[in-house]
Amino acid sequence: MVRIKVLLVDDDALVRAALRIILSSAEDLQVVGEVDDGARAVAAVRKFQPDIVLMDIRMAQMDGITATAALRRLDRPPQVIVLTTFQADEQVMSALRAGASGFLVKDTAPAEIINAVRVVASGDAIISPSVTRTLISHFGDAQASDRRRTAAQRLGALTEREREVALVIGAGASNAQVATTLFMSEATVKAHVSRLFTKLDVANRVQIAIVVHDADQS
Repeated sequence: MVRIKVLLVDDDALVRAALRIILSSAEDLQVVGEVDDGARAVAAVRKFQPDIVLMDIRMAQMDGITATAALRRLDRPPQVIVLTTFQADEQVMSALRAGASGFLVKDTAPAEIINAVRVVASGDAIISPSVTRTLISHFGDAQASDRRRTAAQRLGALTEREREVALVIGAGASNAQVATTLFMSEATVKAHVSRLFTKLDVANRVQIAIVVHDADQS
């Protein structure tokens, strides 16, 4: 069995211990290491080569947003799931823009945490575009107009088929759902998604949804 390797980054030892117990209960998950600050996350990723990083947002030396951005710049970056206390949190939105694949509220049920790690490891995201839209609209800023213009330009550079795939992903569809909606094979969808990552300069499906939402702002 190929195990999904997980690194824990949180400054609360009790949180790390709880997460380790939860994740270790699943045979296909392996906690390969843990650190207590974002500043140590990059070195830990290089050492342990995790598939997934569970990243606290608020830490003393380096916050989870800065650490997530640093991890996404690595040659072989892991997927990042940020941990937060509140769903409607401006820092959650910043972490998603920095490249996190989603977020978990810290009181999430153990089974849902395990499922979230599996989902993200498979290449999907664990935050629905509806939640992304709520966060974006709740924390709109002065750069919204610039983001809208930039997002529209990025979508405009896509082929018609690529735009269709992006829009369906923006509506929250999985690869299987995209395939059904657009009458394509899942292999073709995966190829389109890979090209979208490159053309839109995004790290994951959440960021595709953010680009689609930004371009659609009125």
